[in-house]
Amino acid sequence: MEIEVRELKERKAELLLSDTNPPMANALRRVLIADVPSLAIEDVEFHLGTIGAEEEDKEYESSAPIFDEILAHRLGMVPIPTDLELFEYRDECEECGGEGCPNCTIIYSLNKKGPCTVYSGDLIPVGENDLKPVDDLIPLTKLDENQALLLYATAEMATAKEHTKWQPTSGVAYKYYPEIDIDQEKCDESCQECVEACPIDILEEDDGELVVTDVEECKLCSACEEACETGAIEINGREDKFILTFESDGSLHTREVLKKGLEVLLEKFGNAVELSEDI
Repeated sequence: MEIEVRELKERKAELLLSDTNPPMANALRRVLIADVPSLAIEDVEFHLGTIGAEEEDKEYESSAPIFDEILAHRLGMVPIPTDLELFEYRDECEECGGEGCPNCTIIYSLNKKGPCTVYSGDLIPVGENDLKPVDDLIPLTKLDENQALLLYATAEMATAKEHTKWQPTSGVAYKYYPEIDIDQEKCDESCQECVEACPIDILEEDDGELVVTDVEECKLCSACEEACETGAIEINGREDKFILTFESDGSLHTREVLKKGLEVLLEKFGNAVELSEDI
């Protein structure tokens, strides 16, 4: 498989895969979805009872308008910046034996008093200011007058095989590379109907000939092929070439996602080769 990087921005990537086949393209897609690790909040400890505010000489009730379980779930879905070289899986951590330490976990604190909206940016990493949540304005809940929220949340690393909150990617998809063949000898005055049938306007008529302006934008819908009464157009998707796109939730740069995904894929292939040799 040959991979041409078309775009590799912080949160968006586009790759051109060639000299490959659908199973290989799909294997890479599935690895990018389920096998690239990231950090996510796993445990949340809520303070129960009243919370005092000395500066206001006032007491707040530690409660929110939603159940703790729902708030914990929302916290788990907040993207956490991940350093794959710095952190390791908690259950594989030799430093603490899975008890939790700076090598495998991050602790966040949240202390808010109502009335207000509580956002992801209110999560404060303990001792690691660089590890604040990627997006500050994800709303978590609202607090009314006399309501407050005090909690500690622990983030650890895993993959989306455990839970989707550890999935650093979204919109991971590939499409067959479009191939549009036009027999200009069959084109006649009805060509304009084919041009108008294309929903994304990539067909033009130029001096009596049908021209494709951007073949990669073709959605393979075959609308123009069906509208062509003379059979001048044939639409196909190549089975050895694909366009793969994906986005990152911000916990990892798309470059890191791709690098780790390829490492995991190669490791899986290596394991498969070893198993086949043992048969």
